[in-house]
Formats: sequence, C-alpha cells, structure tokens
Amino acid sequence: MKNNLYFTSRRSLLKWGLLSFGAAALTTLPERVTAQINEYGKTLTFNADDIGILNFALLLEELEAAFYLLVLKSGKITDSKEYDYITAIASHEATHVKFLREVLGKNTTFKTKNLKFNKAGLDAVLTDRDTILNTAVALEDTGVHAYNGAGTSLKDPTYLLAAGSIVSIEARHTAGVRALLKRAATEPDSDRAVNDADLVPELNPFKGRAYDELYTPKQIIAIVGSLNILKNPINGALVA
Repeated sequence: MKNNLYFTSRRSLLKWGLLSFGAAALTTLPERVTAQINEYGKTLTFNADDIGILNFALLLEELEAAFYLLVLKSGKITDSKEYDYITAIASHEATHVKFLREVLGKNTTFKTKNLKFNKAGLDAVLTDRDTILNTAVALEDTGVHAYNGAGTSLKDPTYLLAAGSIVSIEARHTAGVRALLKRAATEPDSDRAVNDADLVPELNPFKGRAYDELYTPKQIIAIVGSLNILKNPINGALVA
C-alpha cells in the first residue's frame, strides 16, 4: 500500500462503489483543511426551522469529512483493508457534504472555508489507530442520534428525504468501524454520550424497544464540543 493520502486503487474504489464525486473530492480537500487549523472562525447560527436543521446536519458532515481526511493523512492506519475502509467512509462524507449543499442551495448559511479547527484537539483524536477508530464511532453515532432527533421537526419533504437518505449510511459506518475494533455493532448503554436520565422524553417515547435514542441539537453540540476539534462559536434557537 502506498503511504499516500490520495492513492486508492481502482479495484478498491470499484469495490466500495466510489468512482464518483466522493473519491475525487479527496484530492481537493487537504489544503483546505490544513489552512483552517488554529484560525478563528465565524459564529455559526442555526435557526429552529428546516433550513437551520439541514445546515446543522451539514456542519456534522463537514466535521466528519475533515476528520477522515486527516485520519488518512496521519499515517496511523497501517492495515491496508482498514485504510481502504476509511477511504470509503471519507468519500461518503465528502459526497454527503456536496449533496446537502446542493439541496440547501442559496439557503446554505456557511461555507466550508468558514470552519476552523483546533490543532491540539485534532492531534488528540489522531493519536493512534484505536483512538482514531473510537473517535470515528463517536462521530458516526452522534450523526445517527442527531439526524433522528432533528428529523422529527423537519417539515419540508425534500429536506426530510435528504436527511433520511444519509442517516442509514451513518449507521452502516458506525457498525463497520465497531467491527474493526471488535466491538458490538449494537451500542451498549454504557457507550452512549447521553444517558437515560438526560434523554428528552418527548423524543424518546419508546426507549428500550430496540431503536436508536434521539438527541437534541443542544446535546449534539455538547458532544461535538467535548472533542475540542472545532473553533467556531455556535448559537441560534436550534441549539439553545
């Protein structure tokens, strides 16, 4: 395997179905992410409406895309099969970013270049292979909980379709990364970032009946903040 962020064999790309924008995007993002480390970014404001919710989803996809890109660049994933799998996920996340920006169109409230990253936080989650994969599980789980939690408030069927078409892929990602770590594909209660006592009852009326818990945007922001990788202040009615 070549130790090069942007090399993935055609066979691997075909295996993962990545001969698409997502694979191509991996060749264009590294300079962007590197340039955004340790700069201060604009405040991101999310209103409590469909546009705010989908922009919030876009933020999560942007964070995942940047994270996986830096994982591949780090050289800490040395197993070729794991590298190919992470490359596939990175491509998916880049495609999700493009897709959500297309769906939002002129309603997109921030640009990719507006996001700024904290080097110390990134270094911490890129320490070694196990830390990287456990961080990936945390990000993907957060995405699933976020999409499910915010999806109940979406009114525009186009936006709901966009969110629903992504959340199942996020769930596949977390199950796949858990398998790499030899962790159970189902998420044990001890693994969750939000415990039962802090779940919003109205969002979680069926707790314990084999479904994913739904988190509020405010809870999602707290989880993202705990990773210490994003430097942008975040506010707005959606996350209040």
